[in-house]
Amino acid sequence: MGNQVLVTDELHDYVVGHSMPLDEIALDLREETQGLGRAAVMLTTADQAALLTTLTRLISARRAVEIGTFTGFSALAISRGLPDDGELICLDVSEEWTSIARKYWERAGVADKIDLRIGDAHESVAKLDGEFDLAFVDADKSGYIEYFERLLPLIRPNGLLLFDNTLAGGRVVGVHEEDPVDRKEFNAHIANDDRVDVVILGIGDGLTLVRKR
Repeated sequence: MGNQVLVTDELHDYVVGHSMPLDEIALDLREETQGLGRAAVMLTTADQAALLTTLTRLISARRAVEIGTFTGFSALAISRGLPDDGELICLDVSEEWTSIARKYWERAGVADKIDLRIGDAHESVAKLDGEFDLAFVDADKSGYIEYFERLLPLIRPNGLLLFDNTLAGGRVVGVHEEDPVDRKEFNAHIANDDRVDVVILGIGDGLTLVRKR
């Protein structure tokens, strides 16, 4: 059995500092998002952003979908991994938060790759068509099973689905006053699904990678 490393704040900073760096645009977007107050907790972490860009490039994704865009930090990361003629469809309910996203997408020169669709994500995902290489889901956790079942038929073989916050701050184990039933049910739902390969990474608040067989 291999050794387990306790990731302290200091060690996490080291990992981020020795991974793909954030450029000025991404840093400015993070700073503006952090100024939103409590809502900033929904911001994708820097190491997740690096991973999203890398995975998008690694599987040569040309078409991707994101459910839950917030201020566009994760969409920025994914779009930067797409080729010039790639497409990222972003589904979100908030005009206010995604208006921040649009500014930085324009500034980064990726706005032409991104198709932002405002509305109820459950309704929007049901209207998706065509084939996708990658999906990233960071939306209402109670909807994860539905999103998975809706998206899986649209993902090509060897394509990826990624789900954020699947460890719920560690509350998926043990007894807690606020039990993350939704995450537990989702994790159990996909764990033994013979249509996919699944691995949960201890990055951010838990990032689940799902490969369609």
